[in-house]
Amino acid sequence: MKRAIRLAGLAFCLAAFSAIGQAPAYPSKPIHIIAPVPPGGGVDILARAVGQKLSEALKVPVVVENKPGASAALGTDVLAKSPPDGYTLMMAYTAHATNPYLNPNLPYDTAKDFAAVAFVGYIPLILVVHPSVPANSVKELIALAKAKPGQLSYASGGAGAGAHLSGELFRYLAQVDVTHVPYKGNAPALVDVLGGQVTMMFDTVNTALPHVKAGKLKLLASTTAKRSSLAPDTPTMIEQGLPGFEVSAWYAVLAPARTPREVVNRLNAEINKALADPEMKAKFAAQGVEFAGGTPEEAETFIRGESARWQKVIQATGMKAD
Repeated sequence: MKRAIRLAGLAFCLAAFSAIGQAPAYPSKPIHIIAPVPPGGGVDILARAVGQKLSEALKVPVVVENKPGASAALGTDVLAKSPPDGYTLMMAYTAHATNPYLNPNLPYDTAKDFAAVAFVGYIPLILVVHPSVPANSVKELIALAKAKPGQLSYASGGAGAGAHLSGELFRYLAQVDVTHVPYKGNAPALVDVLGGQVTMMFDTVNTALPHVKAGKLKLLASTTAKRSSLAPDTPTMIEQGLPGFEVSAWYAVLAPARTPREVVNRLNAEINKALADPEMKAKFAAQGVEFAGGTPEEAETFIRGESARWQKVIQATGMKAD
């Protein structure tokens, strides 16, 4: 009897170890990347580019799903509630760090519900206005706004994104009354600036500059500390009399919290390889994107630093998620 029990126990253990050994290696099914914005903007474009490289490297389909709404909070909530298995990721952007201070009722905890996978990179913003606007510099735009309080407007892809942060910083530093017109993403926001329904926008250089070159928009400034390499003749906001005005759009890949460390590290390694690919690097450098890469820990440190920086700005400006 004892011998039979021992044999049965041994058989059970062997079966268990066999099952573990047969567990599929990661990844064994399609990976989904959430883009918490509509198609067409910088977040969406980078998500698809990184997704394609991941698909080639990991030999599984990588599907980008656009889930816009509530300044990225809708898509971010989907990520927070997804299984922590490495099969659902998200291309996060600036709004991820600012949402906690603009929306105290978020359905997730920004600090606890996510694991940083990789810091992808950043891109300068540029200030563009509709050609009908009688201003050819930031100084002239400020004078126009002061002459017409409340009559000028700026578009953004939603609260907490680079366009919104830039617009509120402009309003605060220049002491002007301009109206915020939020959209569900930068792409639809830019459409209304092109149509003249909105006066201006701080948009990513890669999506707005082609319209400048086509004569459909006027370029007044860049928002970085140094001039953009794509618009070297255009002065920065700082050069035009607004010291401390420095804003960039940034992008990072996130996973749900408690995603296995080995899976995070595998994804991080492949994303870093993608960012180092000469062809991809050259393609996005031509659009003003500067890739960063690095470890998951470095990505986490960057995001927390951005959160702390913008918390101070939001409190100082009284910025609202209107």
